[in-house]
Amino acid sequence: MQKREEPLGRGLLYDLYQRRLRRGLTPETMPRHVAMIIDGNRRWARQLGLATAAHGHRAGAAKMSEFLQWCDELGISVVTLYLLSSDNLSNRAGEELDALVEIIAELADDLSRHGDWRVKHVGSTNGLPQNLIDALTAAEARTADHAGLHINLAVGYGGRTEITDAMRSIVASHHAEGRSLEDLAERLTPELIGEHLYTVGQPDPDLVIRTSGEQRLSDFMLWQAAHSEFYFVEALGPDLREVDFLRALRDYATRHRRFGA
Repeated sequence: MQKREEPLGRGLLYDLYQRRLRRGLTPETMPRHVAMIIDGNRRWARQLGLATAAHGHRAGAAKMSEFLQWCDELGISVVTLYLLSSDNLSNRAGEELDALVEIIAELADDLSRHGDWRVKHVGSTNGLPQNLIDALTAAEARTADHAGLHINLAVGYGGRTEITDAMRSIVASHHAEGRSLEDLAERLTPELIGEHLYTVGQPDPDLVIRTSGEQRLSDFMLWQAAHSEFYFVEALGPDLREVDFLRALRDYATRHRRFGA
């Protein structure tokens, strides 16, 4: 994998600046849950003249492993990585999608063997190749009793589909109990819907970060991100630096969260 080298002097300045940013962060202002939309892998590969998009996706996966280490060191409890959307399953070329599936499967396996991290798949298995389903299932099982950093791998994920699945689950449970539609209407609350989401039992993301300069949600955590703070980084996914992340955390710490008020 090719890396973009920083001039020596510039690298030293970044190191000093990075330490300064770290010293300015406190546990009280740290987000509990950070969600990351990793974007720009294909552009990164094109800019470097690499043969296929797979080079970019592999570099992006390596960066996400690094990103998780940063989060763990800072005491962040939950991280959600948006790796493969349900839309990607239909709009990516077959060769690129096959490579991406292999990379995600390898990433899930690698993360499940890292210390006390806990891995969970959030998304639908509809349309996912069996080898990827097996890798995600194995990663979950291997880390089920771990108490460290909780990592959600959003694979085959779509926010609209998640809400639809939650409503179907609620209706099915209601029907199985023999209750009426009137009773369902009275019982239906945001809290009840939350209990049927892929992320049930988890805190909603406090901070959503997206790389590559794009400023859109792309069907990501539509329900959970209702009151999240957003931060957009110009760097392409594989070029994300720790200093970029620390800047995002510094910015988050200065915001007054209103939660819709």
